Amino acid sequence: MDQWQERKRPVCLERRYEFDSYSETRDFLDRLGEHSEATRRFPDISFGRTYVNVTLRPDNENEAAQLSEADHRFAAEIDGLLR
Repeated sequence: MDQWQERKRPVCLERRYEFDSYSETRDFLDRLGEHSEATRRFPDISFGRTYVNVTLRPDNENEAAQLSEADHRFAAEIDGLLR
């Protein structure tokens, strides 16, 4: 979790994952997609050939929304998808 950046405005957690090859990037994206489907949590992602940016936002997107323990757990689960 130490590589995740917590932002205050807008409230979110962000992390960039870097890989040595496109196939490693693709494998991570496939695992992330499967995990998202299984948990019904869908982070914002952007990616290029050897990187993936992931942004997690609170489920409640009003101005007073805060990150929850569940958001931090989901971030740790994403970290667990690395091989």
